[in-house]
Amino acid sequence: MSKTEGSFVARAITQGPKHHFFGYYAIYPWDSTGRYHLSLQSDFHDRPPADGDTAVIGLVDMETSKFEGVAETQAWNLQQGSMMHWLPTAPDRLITYNARDDDRFVSVIQDIHTGHKRLLPYPIAAITRDGRKALGLNYARLWDMRPVVGYPGLTDPNADQKHPADDGLYIMDTDSGEGKLLFSYEDAREYLCDYPEIQKYKLWFNHPFINRDDSRVAFVVVYWDDTGARRTVCLSMNLEAGDIRIMNDLGTSHCDWRTKDVIFGWFTMKEGVNFYLVNDATGEYESVRPDILSRDGHCSFTRDGSWLLNDEYPDENNLRALFLWNMAEERLVVLGRFLSPPFFRDQTRCDLHPRLSRDERLVSFDSIHEGSRQIYVVDVAEVLGR
Repeated sequence: MSKTEGSFVARAITQGPKHHFFGYYAIYPWDSTGRYHLSLQSDFHDRPPADGDTAVIGLVDMETSKFEGVAETQAWNLQQGSMMHWLPTAPDRLITYNARDDDRFVSVIQDIHTGHKRLLPYPIAAITRDGRKALGLNYARLWDMRPVVGYPGLTDPNADQKHPADDGLYIMDTDSGEGKLLFSYEDAREYLCDYPEIQKYKLWFNHPFINRDDSRVAFVVVYWDDTGARRTVCLSMNLEAGDIRIMNDLGTSHCDWRTKDVIFGWFTMKEGVNFYLVNDATGEYESVRPDILSRDGHCSFTRDGSWLLNDEYPDENNLRALFLWNMAEERLVVLGRFLSPPFFRDQTRCDLHPRLSRDERLVSFDSIHEGSRQIYVVDVAEVLGR
């Protein structure tokens, strides 16, 4: 194993006094030309958004670092932003973000050049790599169950239901705008009939991740037990809700698909809590250097699966590490360590949530190490040989 901790420069591409952040990880924040980086702009970052709080959806020009607002939204949080994407069918002009439309949360597809908008019936949680399908969740339910990943302002009509049959994971056609319920909470209860706690507690779904060939999705079934501990079961299935498999039932945190069959994530196994590679088809798994990759983080891979991009939660010095890891060579490249003041924890925390550019020459991340919440970029072209 080799380790490099060099003089990488983290350059801010946004500036205060307002706060700017992209939100989640393993999503391309740049358009296909590499000129524009999606960003959310907010007036505050020291509390969660409340009903009526608005953020601005905008573009950061990489040539000028100028932020240009293109829309507003009331469907956002500090942890995941508004789940913004460049729509893969037209990544030079079409963006998606979540929004509130009167008494419902929806998603918007918007042309950044013409301003034309159209609505999809559910807020987006994930998009296939070909851009034809999107998966959605009920963010009002998430707000009730774990506000850090939900949206405020609307009442979940099934708030008193543990396993509603008319809510769960949705699928939408991004071209036609049609959407339907793919897999309900009642479906989860029935499929996991041998799990007494699943039958007992109120469920919610989180973190749908679509695999490399758009054939399967992994997502987490979550509940709070009587001790107040968050419990999870990770399921996978095809995009017709068939061939359902239990990937992990002891504990699942952050994941990403390395190949179409193998997922990498922070799992609890009988051997312990570590990063593991799990074969979705066979159930076989192996830990990945727990002596080095010893802390949970927000993981994603280069297109060829050779390099892992990851961050870490704050260490004893309140520093968050950002690094690359070569899977074959077992080579660790630390890109930086960034201060995360203790005040910003839980619902106001600022995870780095690193994202690669499409050409894999740049990494962007959100950070508060200079006082305000801003977006930073590190050049990794030499490391990755791009």
